[in-house]
Amino acid sequence: MVSRSRVVIDRGGLQALIAALRSAGYRVIGPTLTAGAIVPGEVAAVDDLPAGWTDEQQGGQYRLRRRDDQALFGYAAGPQSWKQFLFPPRSLLWRANRVDHGETVTEAGGPVDALAFLGVRSCDLAAIRVQDRVFAGDGLVDPGYRARRERVFIVAVTCGTPGGTCFCASMGTGPAVGPGFDLALTELIDGNRHEFCLDVGTDRGEEIIGSVPSRPIEPEDEAAAHRVVEGATARMGRLLEVGGIKELLYRNYQHPRWDDVASRCLACGNCTMVCPTCFCHAVEDASDLGGQTAERWRSWDSCFSLDFARVGTGRVRTSTRSRYRQWLTHKLATWIDQFGTSGCVGCGRCITWCPVGIDITEEVRSIRRTEEA
Repeated sequence: MVSRSRVVIDRGGLQALIAALRSAGYRVIGPTLTAGAIVPGEVAAVDDLPAGWTDEQQGGQYRLRRRDDQALFGYAAGPQSWKQFLFPPRSLLWRANRVDHGETVTEAGGPVDALAFLGVRSCDLAAIRVQDRVFAGDGLVDPGYRARRERVFIVAVTCGTPGGTCFCASMGTGPAVGPGFDLALTELIDGNRHEFCLDVGTDRGEEIIGSVPSRPIEPEDEAAAHRVVEGATARMGRLLEVGGIKELLYRNYQHPRWDDVASRCLACGNCTMVCPTCFCHAVEDASDLGGQTAERWRSWDSCFSLDFARVGTGRVRTSTRSRYRQWLTHKLATWIDQFGTSGCVGCGRCITWCPVGIDITEEVRSIRRTEEA
């Protein structure tokens, strides 16, 4: 964590932080308890946060339960990531209208809401960095993504409660917060104490906390924050050995494990829909019945869809085996060749929300074991 300055705030200070963000024109989006899950929603006050709730996650399982304290961020990554705000599930690209002397074409655009993301986990912060490389890195830049990204203020949070499917420590993306935040929180709960170490990462962060009551950080506060990270690392639910993983998968393109996982995979695409880094999408054209207006829309798609890999001569990947292999190999190997980083941040969502509990870490482990044997 690269911090410019560090202070400590209490629950009242967190309320003041939310108020300061709203006063600065940001719409605050943070964790909310909705329909039996913890998902991002609009937050106007601390009372909107899921105080005293946590989740239990395993392969194909997600359940909420009460904690024995009033932690505000005491849960693991939920089913929805911040990707939905930066790369919306469905967005208009352009609209064409027929007029008397031809056509007019209008590209999508216009004002973009200023959003403050409150409670961004380390894995999700790493995912945002990955998407930045995809949509706003070297080469072609997606103007819609860039416009939305420039209007986002990030309040990250150190993950102190990893789930049973988490493996961010393996990917080097957590549980401590990495670069890219404006402010970062580490929740400290001990007996009657309920405070937050607050790290400042940008000039914007410095401006916002100017009106937030705080106290100087003490050595015991820093030690407590360090224990949060150590404890979360020790309780990590999964492990993925990443050494030489790209070459491992390239060498085993015809491994029999792909047939084994295909016999269990439903090709439903859940893993790609909940993944915070997947960026596959489809482009659709539509027109009104009178032929006066035509529109082009972009929407999320999945490499598990049978028609996703259709070309002029037909479908390229017709078997579940080939589609699962494409997804996992792209995520952990060819992504590195494309963008210089892994496409997996270890959030574990693909394991939790797989209806049959397929575990990406176990699939890689099985291939590695047969090579070593």
